[in-house]
Amino acid sequence: MFSDDQKKHLLQIAREAVEAAVGGRPLPCEPAGDPALAQKCGAFVTLKTRGRLRGCIGMFVAEGPLYQTVREMARAAATQDPRFLDQPIRPSDVPHLEIEVSVLSPLERTREPLSLELGKHGIYIRRGMRTGCFLPQVATETGWSKEEFLDRCCEGKAGLSAGAWRDAQTEVYLFTAEIIEQLE
Repeated sequence: MFSDDQKKHLLQIAREAVEAAVGGRPLPCEPAGDPALAQKCGAFVTLKTRGRLRGCIGMFVAEGPLYQTVREMARAAATQDPRFLDQPIRPSDVPHLEIEVSVLSPLERTREPLSLELGKHGIYIRRGMRTGCFLPQVATETGWSKEEFLDRCCEGKAGLSAGAWRDAQTEVYLFTAEIIEQLE
């Protein structure tokens, strides 16, 4: 979907946003200048240090162009992920951060949650005000079965019972993502 140059540009936007956010500076606001980066689509930004998660935040439905969504999600992942508020990313951490951008397809509701393909589909689960999601790469990283992937999202992310995805009252959505990672 994206060329190598576009991928590099998205990663650069994310890194500059993280640097600005943890350094207490305003986010850069220049436009991307590339029509592919101006499309409206959801995105998540994941930050890791030596493979260990340091922040991950995203949105499924973009309010603006992709480059702005990536910029905002990178800032939020670095400074607002509630799992890491007690261990904030410092400016000295930024050079060591591994940054991953996941550009999302639109959500598609499924009545057959087990139709998901591990490693290809991410899941978004909603029941009432409780929601949870896993990006597609989580299944690959953990080695979970389809049932474990769904159960753990319900229980660990949405605060539901492990098998809540089997209930017709629970909405299960699938999506795909183009994963953009730093090239070594």
